Amino acid sequence: MSVVVVGAGIAGLACARVMVDAGIDVRVLERTPGVGGRLATRRYDGRPTDIGAAYFTVSDPSFDAVVRRWQDAGLAREWTDTLVAFEDGRSAPQPGPMRWAAPGGLRSLAEHLADGLTVKLQHAVTAVEPGPMVDGVPVDAVALAMPGPQALDVLDPCLRAARAAADGQNWSPSFAVTLRYPERAWPDFHGAFVNGHDVLTTICDDGDRRGDGAPVLVAYTTASYTATRLGAHDQVIAEVADAVEEVLGLPARPVTGYAHQWPHARPETPSDAPFHLDEDNVGVCGDAWGPSRVQTAWLSGTALGRALASRLG
Repeated sequence: MSVVVVGAGIAGLACARVMVDAGIDVRVLERTPGVGGRLATRRYDGRPTDIGAAYFTVSDPSFDAVVRRWQDAGLAREWTDTLVAFEDGRSAPQPGPMRWAAPGGLRSLAEHLADGLTVKLQHAVTAVEPGPMVDGVPVDAVALAMPGPQALDVLDPCLRAARAAADGQNWSPSFAVTLRYPERAWPDFHGAFVNGHDVLTTICDDGDRRGDGAPVLVAYTTASYTATRLGAHDQVIAEVADAVEEVLGLPARPVTGYAHQWPHARPETPSDAPFHLDEDNVGVCGDAWGPSRVQTAWLSGTALGRALASRLG
């Protein structure tokens, strides 16, 4: 049996891992230079910074077992169970579940999942057709581990069931803006929700979550703001720096700033099902198949991998 998984984010890697463990020949095709998807870590000013998911939480026992292995390997660490909420010039603690972070960046977790898998990077799939076929090559099954709009770009019109599943997803865009300051001059907090703000949704102390104490903040923007600034990275950096300065009362401007644009940052309409798999042997999985979380992506990919292994076994 031969299966292609399109997308090397956590969902695609989890899907591939299950099938490989079941003895199925699996290739993972990823259009970017690295694995991880929105478990994204970029190196700015010589230091890795998390610019995708801000953190992850754990409530499922099977995902918890994976996270404990990451923890034992020194790849993941408990970060905080309390963030701050800023609103109308006031702040209040927001207790919640334990948030986890990664000293080496969240991408290191995806790299750990990818170890031993056949992953081809910088390989952009252009067509998934009935058969199924991937770019004209017959396979026994294909799993699309990506946002629905990206899946629609490659799915043949004849694959109606898969297209309907992907077309039911709506996504919000966001910028992740990395700001490096001359020193740590902000109030003591791990991360913050910025409620009711025109520009910001969240600010994370990246030095705190990574554990190296670097004077780096990462701010995430609202969907409405992002939609009006797509492609305007320099403008976004300046405006986000202004907004962060206002919210935190910072005495200094950042030394450097970088903006990363996420056209599909967050699914607005999570599915009740854990994945899609149809009679054409085309599957779709990811964090839109449940509450938008890293755990959801892993669970969705794992569940689809098990379903395909059972069907092809």
